[in-house]
Parts: sequence; structure tokens; C-alpha cells
Amino acid sequence: MSAIEITKEFVHELISHIESTNQEELLPVLEKLYPADIAELFDELNLKQAVYLASLLEPQKKVDVLTELEDNVKLKFLAGYTNEQIAHDFFAYIDSDDAADILNAMDSRQSKEILRTITDKEHSRNIASLLKFPENTAGSLMAKELIRVKENWTIKQCTDEIRIQAEEVSQVYTAYVVDEFEELLGWISLKKILLTPENQKVEDIYDNNIISESTYSSGEEVAATMQKYDLVAVPIVDAFNRLVGRVTFDDVLDYVKDEAEKDYQMLSGITGGKDTSDTVLSNTRARLPWLIVGLAGGIASSLVIGGFESELARNVQLALFMPLIMAMAGNVGVQSSSIMVQGLANNSITNSDVWGKLGKELIIAIINGLVCSGLLMGYGFISGNHLNIMMTVSLALLSVILMAAIIGTVVPLALDRLKIDPALATGPFITTSNDLLGLFLYFIIGNIFLA
Repeated sequence: MSAIEITKEFVHELISHIESTNQEELLPVLEKLYPADIAELFDELNLKQAVYLASLLEPQKKVDVLTELEDNVKLKFLAGYTNEQIAHDFFAYIDSDDAADILNAMDSRQSKEILRTITDKEHSRNIASLLKFPENTAGSLMAKELIRVKENWTIKQCTDEIRIQAEEVSQVYTAYVVDEFEELLGWISLKKILLTPENQKVEDIYDNNIISESTYSSGEEVAATMQKYDLVAVPIVDAFNRLVGRVTFDDVLDYVKDEAEKDYQMLSGITGGKDTSDTVLSNTRARLPWLIVGLAGGIASSLVIGGFESELARNVQLALFMPLIMAMAGNVGVQSSSIMVQGLANNSITNSDVWGKLGKELIIAIINGLVCSGLLMGYGFISGNHLNIMMTVSLALLSVILMAAIIGTVVPLALDRLKIDPALATGPFITTSNDLLGLFLYFIIGNIFLA
């Protein structure tokens, strides 16, 4: 926990010291703040102030602050530096996966110039090798920095090499064992290395029961593997089972957080991963398409209502329950689709149990529909509404709940089969379609029973 509480007064005083370049006051404060705290402060500073504050930090801490910044803030902050400064002041100390993420967000010409300027050519090649992998794959999430040992080494050779390799690795969890062709064979804990006699061979003590992922495995697969086996890091191998990198839990945590934010925005009818700091035009482009979908759905609903105008004229009370039918259809559809999207995201739904999930949702819908219809009938009895009207509305409500549950369940599964993000099924799409179909079904039932 930070030794300093970050308040408005603190921020104002900090800005005052920055403007007066008062290093005597700033340095002790920065020493007590964690990188995440300093990154939070950057939201309150302009570019010039942020660059000056960063200039007072030690090289590694400055890089740690950079990695803590939100993606859009990173680029705004780095705009205060030349490409040469970015290469020497940041990329010389940053992990390869974090560097690749930043370069992917930059203009390709700028990315190439920064890579050429990095002094450590091996580090530059490691970063460049990550840029070829598609977004959200294990290859794009992994870092090249790790500890690897050869199976034919002695423990003494192993410890000597680990001391050298550890200088480039920010977090050391375990050592991976490879053969002469760099093929992954297993792993060995640092504790076991420390407790084993120096003259013993690695091949005699390493554990060959190792879990790995391919470079082209999806981020969801990596996250699911780490969650299932409670791993803090998972090695990544290429098509020939050669060790090429590792994904750590903090990388997966960031990935899962980003995906959850995207899914939540899709649920709300916003595309493109927008946040409050984006421009008005950018946010408008992200929201407007789904509002147009809702508008089209509203127009279609009005056409459905117009088509049953004569029915409404004969039974005016039907109009009173239209908002209820539309609201229940939308709510049930979003509930069912959200459960499906969540199950598909965490891989708890497989092809073998699709019918089981659909059957379960239907049973839930029938129970919920019967309860809601019963309550509606009770309300009708108490309020003195005509029995035929209430029976018709209650039957329509039960039918609409069943229909909405089916649509909410089937649409995400269908989109997943088509390799389309199931989160697109939620929010405005499901709500609008269920409103439209719910109204149509409501009037059909009303036309049959009240003719």
C-alpha cells in the first residue's frame, strides 16, 4: 500500500512542485509511490508535466510506470519523446511482450525505427518476433524472457547459467528444461535446484509432467489452462514443441480484464473498446450503429402494432400489457444469452453438452414463465380485469418467455459456431429481436383467443 494518500490537495501540490521544478520536494515523494500510483497521477498531468516527472525516476521504475498506464495514455505519454529516447529510455529495460503491445499500437514506420534504434539487438529481435502473431493469441501475449536449462547440465552449470539469465527476467518462477534442439522436456523448481548436490545432472531430477500451450492458442485457452491447473506461468511452444516464450499470470489478468470490458461494452451496445477519454466522434461511431439497430427494431415493432390495429380496437386492454410483454421478452433473452456467452468464454460449454444446456434453459424458462403468468393472473383477479383478457395475456407471457429463452440460448451458440464473438448476440440485438417477435407472438395469441 502506498505510504502517501493521493488526494486532490496532494495532486495540486505535486503539480505546483513540478511547475517550479522543485526536485527536493518531488524526489522523496516519488520514492514512496509505487509505479501504479504514479501512473494514476499521470491522468491529472499534461504531457510536459508527465515527462518531467518521469525524468526524475530511475530507469526501471520509469518503465514500470509506463506499463501501468492505460493503452491510450501510453501513446500520449510517449509522444513527448523522440524515437531514439523511447528506444534507449524505455525499450532497453522493458519486457518483450510489453514492448510488442506498445509497438502494435503505433504507426508501423515508427515501430520499425524504434526497433532499429534499440542497442541490444537480441532484445530487438525478440520484440520483433512477437509482432508476427495475431492479436489475442498466446504468441502475442507471451514474453521471450524466461529461464531455460539443458537436460545434460549439472546443477552447478544450471545455477551459474540461471544467475546470468535472471538479469533479463523480471519475475523468476521456475526453470524450463530443454534438449539440444530447444525442445521443451519439462521443468524444475528453483527450490529443487538449491537443494540438489552440484554434481548431479538436471536430467535426473527434472519433472517431465509439464503443461504448455501453442503460440497460436487463443488467449481464452491460455487463461483457462492457467485457471484449471492453478499456474502462475505457462510455457509457450511452437509447432515443433520448441520453447519460445512464456505467459505469466499478470499478462493473462490484463487480457481477461480487457476482454471483459469489451464484452460489457458489447452488452451495452458499444463497439471498439471505447472509454471516457476517447473523442466525441470516436465514441459516437462506437455507439451509433447499435442505436440505429434499436431504431430499426422500434420501427418494425410499430409496423407489427399497426398490422394488428383492428385487434387492438376490439380489445383495447391488450395495449395496456404491451410494455410488459416487450420488457419480459428483452429481459429473459438477455439473461439466457449472458449465461451462454459466459459459458462459451470460460469454455464450460462444449459441443457435447449444447443440447443439455438448451434443455436446461427451457426448463428454467417454463418454471419462470408459469410463476410470472400465475402472478399476472393473480393481479388480474385483484384488479378486476376481464378473465379472457388476463388468460390471453398470461398465456402470451408464458409463450414469449419460452421464445426469448430459446433465442437467447441459440443465437450465441450459433455465432460461436460461425467463429463470431458471441458477445455480439447480447444487448441491443437480442433485446430488439425479442421485443419484435414477442409483440408479434402476443398479438397472434390475442387474435386466436379473443376473436
